Formats: sequence, C-alpha cells, structure tokens
Amino acid sequence: MWQQTTITLRARPRGFHLVTDELLAALPQLRACRTGLVHFLLQHTSASLTVNENADPAVRRDFERFFNRLIPQGTAGFEHNDEGDDDLPAHFKASLLGCQLTLPVTDGRLALGTWQGVYLGEHRDHGDARRVLATLYGEDV
Repeated sequence: MWQQTTITLRARPRGFHLVTDELLAALPQLRACRTGLVHFLLQHTSASLTVNENADPAVRRDFERFFNRLIPQGTAGFEHNDEGDDDLPAHFKASLLGCQLTLPVTDGRLALGTWQGVYLGEHRDHGDARRVLATLYGEDV
C-alpha cells in the first residue's frame, strides 16, 4: 500500500498546537494499514512538527515560552526580516525542531505512546494555513 495526501491544517496563532486528530481525520486510509509507516512533511519554513505530551496543555505553553527565550524576536544583527520581527526567529525555531516526522502504524493506528501527540509549532505571530504532505506505506489489513 502506498498513499499520498496533502493535508491542509487550519491557520493558527503562534504557539504549539496538538494536531494529531486533524492529521488522522485527513487520513482515513491509515485504518486499512496493518503495519507500516506514515511520513509527514510540513511544506513550510516557519513552522515545525514534533511529537510530545498530548494531555497537559501546560507543556505546549512551556514549549512556547522556552523557544521564545531561546530565540527572542527583535534581536539586532540579523538581515532577514522581510516579513517582520517574527520572520527569522520562526525560521530558526523551525530548523531546530524540524519539518518532518516518520511514525509507525500498527493495526490501523499511529503507534504513539500513551501520552504522545503530534504538535504543529506555529512560529509566526499570525500563521497561515499549513500544508502537510502525508505519505503512507505499509501492508494492508
């Protein structure tokens, strides 16, 4: 089985957002996969994908605070600010966290741990809709 789908995630404000359910809703064919992998490629340079805590929203808020301290907006000395003060910091954050994930599929479900979910890191103050290219490959049920 090989399937490829472009998923459009709705626009979100800056922060870390749990998007596991949104990704799964756009991939009904995943339920037909016994064993396999799904690869998610976020097709943007100012947002990121990562896996972390899916239960306590404080973790996502702490992620945002940490990355804002690590890479603050308005730091002097950088050239690239074509789209505002949040432009280059967004690219730095996206590069640190990455724009792709490969996750195992078992019996028609993502084989995530009990407390794991997929985060979209929106690093722009006012993010646009984000495209994710999902490639599913595996063995049919």
